[in-house]
Amino acid sequence: MRQNKKVLLIEDEKILGEILLTKLSDQGYEAKWELDGEAGMTAVREFRPDLILLDIVMPKMDGYEVLEQLGKDAELKKIPVIVISNSGQPVEIERILELGAKDYIVKAQFSPEEVLSKMRKYLTDDAAQGAPAASSSARKNVRILVIEDDAFLSTLATEAISKEGYRVTSAFDGKQAWELMQKETPDLVLLDIIMPDMNGFEVLKKMKADEKFKNILVIIFSNLGQEQEIAEAHNLGADDYLVKANFTLREVTEKIAALLTKHGKL
Repeated sequence: MRQNKKVLLIEDEKILGEILLTKLSDQGYEAKWELDGEAGMTAVREFRPDLILLDIVMPKMDGYEVLEQLGKDAELKKIPVIVISNSGQPVEIERILELGAKDYIVKAQFSPEEVLSKMRKYLTDDAAQGAPAASSSARKNVRILVIEDDAFLSTLATEAISKEGYRVTSAFDGKQAWELMQKETPDLVLLDIIMPDMNGFEVLKKMKADEKFKNILVIIFSNLGQEQEIAEAHNLGADDYLVKANFTLREVTEKIAALLTKHGKL
């Protein structure tokens, strides 16, 4: 059970630390929080966590140094580390992974649910495996509709989401999507904005005005990234907004899982 899972948070931002510590405790994890890398390394040896959430820029000892210290110890290097960083630069991510981190999350783009979703993938003993198994079973009953007019991207997104165990259908424009929704109501829609016949904003507006579809979760996945467009999407009822250039498909599937978990669908 999760009550047996020990998570160490090493993070010097107090507001973020409090949010994550509360979330971890609420989810039944035994959580400990340290404000710098030096105290974090002491806690690693004394607390013996099953997983570490690690910031990079910290006083006394930064996240890179923590990863280096962990890597020198045959036992400690086995502990999975997820880095939560302000930077999403490829050079930093590459260095983090080379030093042994399992995964990374960019602070500006994350939610606590996404952190929990990533954590479950790396807590691999028998007690932790129950959560992903249940999640995998639940995913078979979750219907996702991908609305994207770029055929290549639509195929890639559909395949990536299908591999996670969801039931996926796709539509190449808003009009086709509306017809598919009439036949089978999805639990979540991944929605492009610029499309022929009916654009994403029109689809979203139509969904939220319809009693049958207004509670469907919607993630916008678009090339458009101006504040005005993001604000319009949220005002129309979108649950999340992802700019295509900023996210890999793996990260999109993680956002999907986090949103479904948040709303009790997983």
